[in-house]
Amino acid sequence: MIDHDLVRQLRTQVADRLNEQRRRDQLAGVTPMSADDEREYARSLIVQVLEDHARYEIAEGRTPIAPEDEVEVATAIHSALFGVGRLQPLLEDPEVENVDINGCDHVFVQYGDGREERHPPVAESDEELVELIQVLAAHTGLSSRPFDSANPQLDLRLPDGSRLSAVMNVCARPSVSIRKARLGRVFLDELIANGTVSPDVGSFLKAAVAARKNIMIAGATNAGKTTMLRALANEIPAQERIITVERALELGLGEHADLHPNVVSFEERLPNSEGLGGVSMAELVRRSLRMNPSRVIVGEVLGDEIVTMLNAMSQGNDGSLSTIHANSSLEVFNRIGTYAIQSRERLPLEATTMLISGALDFVVFLRKHNDHATGGGQARVVESIREVVGHDQQVLSSEVFAPDAAGRAQPHAPIACIADLQEHGYEPLVHGRWA
Repeated sequence: MIDHDLVRQLRTQVADRLNEQRRRDQLAGVTPMSADDEREYARSLIVQVLEDHARYEIAEGRTPIAPEDEVEVATAIHSALFGVGRLQPLLEDPEVENVDINGCDHVFVQYGDGREERHPPVAESDEELVELIQVLAAHTGLSSRPFDSANPQLDLRLPDGSRLSAVMNVCARPSVSIRKARLGRVFLDELIANGTVSPDVGSFLKAAVAARKNIMIAGATNAGKTTMLRALANEIPAQERIITVERALELGLGEHADLHPNVVSFEERLPNSEGLGGVSMAELVRRSLRMNPSRVIVGEVLGDEIVTMLNAMSQGNDGSLSTIHANSSLEVFNRIGTYAIQSRERLPLEATTMLISGALDFVVFLRKHNDHATGGGQARVVESIREVVGHDQQVLSSEVFAPDAAGRAQPHAPIACIADLQEHGYEPLVHGRWA
């Protein structure tokens, strides 16, 4: 078993030596090491610190760390410096889906099959947990993000693509939630294979992306919205220029150059302690329209960026994608209206519904079914797809795919833009009520 007190002590020594080397390089006018170079240099420093520690233990008449344990200690030190400390094994476990931390010693892990288990502490104290998050916030993402009493909320995309959300000083103990990125490179064919969508729905979605339809993906928390967004984005032809806008980088489309060689990823920037330097989601969406995009993808709509996004969709940026929290496909329109009325533009409801009608083509709604209690595990499925067909004092829509008895989307009504989809290979199933 790893001695975490020793890991923390040796980590401090390695960090001190690394900082000293940084200072020497700066004084000598040497170009700073890259992040990858620092990680490799730190490995050599860890070896030195472990050798020094072994000599000290022998001089004191104690037994040094066993050779077979040194590798594990060295890995833990490196994880504490550049990774996520004791959370690293959980992030590396392919079966882990979510990690919820309510204080350093109240850790709950959810697995892909629906199980939830208590996990040992991830830090010796809440203060150490906060320090770990602060280190991650300083070195992850496009810019350093504060996490302290003046900035008690934090959203991050971890190096492995997982999403971290943390809060402090608004709850009794620091709270952290990590949602694992289990399917970073995912395709609609995989979602068909695992039952998220039927072959017919999969064919429909492929054609909708190819036909440059504007699609909003909706669902509750942890319903699979981001996975679906990635899968739809991976249907976009490689020659198209994509601009993504996110609160914390998560989609990672630019990491797959074979699929998307021309990607610009925008990340919201929070203001500094003087309230300066912030760049909002709405501003980034506006900026994206000046960057010659073929398609704009907004990772998650949570506020006033919705008006800018809908304006972009209705002004020639066809084929845009986004996600939104909602409890049904129909509720999406009310949720958008709520965000729009709180925006800087203060759009009234009728103006918002007109904007929705002119911008959105389809809403894809996902739901998570958890049948672990009956031995069925859990599944995320497309439950409903709604087509926006017009406006008459409100958004007019048709549920073209509706849930069957098992809660899975099945053909339900004629598709108004069926000719556009058929041009891109979609052939609807024969359905008696459509005749």
